[in-house]
Amino acid sequence: MCLNDKTEGVVGGELQTEGTMPRGSKSKYSGKQKRQAEHIEEGYEKRGTSKKEAERRAWATVNKSSGGGKKSGSGRGKKTSKGSSRKGGKKGGKASRGRSKKKK
Repeated sequence: MCLNDKTEGVVGGELQTEGTMPRGSKSKYSGKQKRQAEHIEEGYEKRGTSKKEAERRAWATVNKSSGGGKKSGSGRGKKTSKGSSRKGGKKGGKASRGRSKKKK
């Protein structure tokens, strides 16, 4: 295997070159995306999910709804998908609906 002089080394099992960002870096996400991920992660942790798994699921949800980190260049924006949020709201609504009604 021949390595050219542009490589910096192996990070997390993947070969990294000078211009690339290591996988898992969140520097290309907006503040809003970071806040969303944090909020989603807290919800998973409240339900007993491990810290690592909660973080993974939270970023997967943010990526699904927003299409990933910030992209440079004009015309690269995409509308955010609200499917995951809508699904979560419906599930929570069904659960609370059953608890909130009191019959006399």
